[in-house]
Amino acid sequence: MPRIFFHIVLQIKKRQVYFLYTENTLVRVAKRENNTKRSYLVLNQLQGKHMASDPMETLAMFDQLAQLLAEAYRGKRVLIVGFAETATAIGSRLAIKMDSLYMQTTREKIEGVEYLYFTESHSHAVEQKLIQTDLDQIIDEIDHIIFAEDEVTTGNTILKIVELIRQTYSKKVNFSAACLLNGMDEQAQQRYRDKEICLYYLVKTNHSLYPKLVENYPTDGSYLWNYSEVKLPPIKQWEITGYVDGRRLQKGSVYAQACQNLWEQLQTKIDVTGRESVLVIGTEEFMYPAIYVAGKIREKGGRVKTHSTTRSPMVVSRDEVCPLHCRYELRSLYEKERKTYIYDIGCYDKVLILTDAREGSEVGLDDLCRAVVSKGNRDIQVIRWIE
Repeated sequence: MPRIFFHIVLQIKKRQVYFLYTENTLVRVAKRENNTKRSYLVLNQLQGKHMASDPMETLAMFDQLAQLLAEAYRGKRVLIVGFAETATAIGSRLAIKMDSLYMQTTREKIEGVEYLYFTESHSHAVEQKLIQTDLDQIIDEIDHIIFAEDEVTTGNTILKIVELIRQTYSKKVNFSAACLLNGMDEQAQQRYRDKEICLYYLVKTNHSLYPKLVENYPTDGSYLWNYSEVKLPPIKQWEITGYVDGRRLQKGSVYAQACQNLWEQLQTKIDVTGRESVLVIGTEEFMYPAIYVAGKIREKGGRVKTHSTTRSPMVVSRDEVCPLHCRYELRSLYEKERKTYIYDIGCYDKVLILTDAREGSEVGLDDLCRAVVSKGNRDIQVIRWIE
């Protein structure tokens, strides 16, 4: 049965704090550009994706969802599957806190593997893939698959992958969905109950007013796509070893240690004293390491925000009711023919761009750096996480 987490619990001995999250405190509604299937996109302003956020608030929210799951699945053999691109960081954090197995769906091309293909019909990029080669390795070792999402609305995408897994494997596996926001109506929730899919979430949302709300958004924000006249300052680029690919099957504790090693190496190359304002940017599906590093800088006392590039094209407006006001169109670091975006870049003392993009990413990286510089940022450093 669905659970709504409305109460506040404080346990001082365990240093465990549960926060009260509501629709009003988390949700901003953006307007999708030229999407006839769904006119709006629900943004969680603490998630560190489309809107810059305090990484400690982001991680605290993820951890609260992890606590719900830890209580329900203690001692169980669990695989967490994070949905690309927006929920990859959520899934990573859940797996780390539960020390479970983890993998994610992806829209990227991974060489030498077989996929399970399914679609996310309302999305701007409908094709989704789960690496069957990795799932084959552990399907007999797990009893529960939990799909991690930022928000579930109709729930149809998860139903598609559940049915595909059930058709592909004879092994009996239980399925659950864990999301920050539950926008499902009663009929959709009943479908989950009928299909024996458990649902865990922090906040129940009501979508009935969202389509009407975005109709009134003017489209008079700033749309930027040509940075040829932006002069780049010297930009330092670093390579840090020990990369672990979140798109492939991993153990939560292994990924956690890899991110800690990334942070420790990064400190030897970049001065993060805690006395300056910092923006940490992740790239598309590569979200969690950027949030983690930003959180470590925050622990040192730094004034830090984090967000990432995204495939989602959204309308921007001068109207304050609209959550997004300036859109930077970029060529992707992963595929230069692909358009990607970042919104509302601020001005900081230091900007760190973290990416796992490899060869061929120079064009996209140049676009991103020029977009960041166009806002007045001068100290920009690029960190590539490599094997």
